[in-house]
Amino acid sequence: MGFNMERKDNRIRVIIGHYGSGKTEFSVNYAIKLALQSSKVSLCDLDVVNPYFRSREKAEMLEEKGIHVISGAKGHHANLAIPMVASAILGPLQNKDIDVILDVGGDSVGARALARYKAYFVDGEYDMYCVINANREQTCDVEGIVHHIKEIEATAGIKVTGLINNTHMLRETTREDVLKGQRLAEEVSKTLDIPVKYTSVIASLADGIANEIENEVLPIHMIMREKWMS
Repeated sequence: MGFNMERKDNRIRVIIGHYGSGKTEFSVNYAIKLALQSSKVSLCDLDVVNPYFRSREKAEMLEEKGIHVISGAKGHHANLAIPMVASAILGPLQNKDIDVILDVGGDSVGARALARYKAYFVDGEYDMYCVINANREQTCDVEGIVHHIKEIEATAGIKVTGLINNTHMLRETTREDVLKGQRLAEEVSKTLDIPVKYTSVIASLADGIANEIENEVLPIHMIMREKWMS
């Protein structure tokens, strides 16, 4: 199954999502797909809250695929639990020839790191996507998701422009899980008047479910979570 954005997404993509949503897994897979279409892709790890499953952990693999990874001020592998952001993030934000993905911390506290770059998020020049996992307690209903989105918008000072259904149960994800999440994402879409942009689904299920979903399906591989992990 192809992934054909045709530049329909804006150059700067901000990815947010509650803990356990699969936000970083989506961000890494998205970056890899984008690098097949764009010669200049930067993935900026702005998650300064959660020390686990950060996109910087896969920096070597991503850079081999032509993706420039920007993380902490001390590098990808140093001081992982210290909330420092590299000043190098300004380069891709300012350079309009570079496609940028910002992997942001999972709640309004994490979004504070995003607020400092608000001047670069001009309407029509950025997208902020909220990753939804309907199997997580905090985002299992419309009310919870709307609350989550509103808190991050208030902290960061910018608006969510699209939703991503990434409902999963890790490697045990079923077709029913994905479709349950799709229904929820579509309810949120109607409530907030924000489109569902992607349905992110484990690659083995993607072909069989694509004809049941109107928006684009993004097949993903579990890169962040090693096979030995539950």
